[in-house]
Amino acid sequence: MIGTTITHYQITAKLGQGGMGAVYRATDTKLDREVAIKILPPKIADSPQRRKRFLREAKAAAALNHPHVCTIYEVGETEGGQPFIAMEYLPGQTLESFAKQKPLENEALVDLAIQIADALDAAHQAGVVHRDIKPANIHVDAQSRIKVLDFGLAKRTDTEVAGDTGATTEEQTEPGKVPPFLSS
Repeated sequence: MIGTTITHYQITAKLGQGGMGAVYRATDTKLDREVAIKILPPKIADSPQRRKRFLREAKAAAALNHPHVCTIYEVGETEGGQPFIAMEYLPGQTLESFAKQKPLENEALVDLAIQIADALDAAHQAGVVHRDIKPANIHVDAQSRIKVLDFGLAKRTDTEVAGDTGATTEEQTEPGKVPPFLSS
């Protein structure tokens, strides 16, 4: 993959691999900037449900404009039909790696927690619930600034359906009641 071009993104390095695809560093040749490209692998791209989840991830993150949330630039497909998300490239490391380096002072921990809470509050205000907050999905840069990543399990509270069942908002139920699409 390194050395190839996806639309106007020249892939320069692999940054990581996860359950929903690989993430690469790339150069945006139109705007001359570094970006990160998340690509859904062919096996997963064949699944309509996985493609829908991938698009939901992009839409959920793109609905947010916040200094502690990774910025989405574009959603597209490779020539081979693999969906991709182009997003802000973030030098640094995950909170998981950062926390393993040395014990953090209480003041530093509180500062990180406030930034994470600020990002989640902004998401909730925009009707987005992340649903997968963990140290591996939080990025820390050299100045200890946080960015929340990976909205792959996010749900929109204003328009999202109950689970991935295809139920409309009208089919969602009140707490303690069985949804009509689950009853026999």
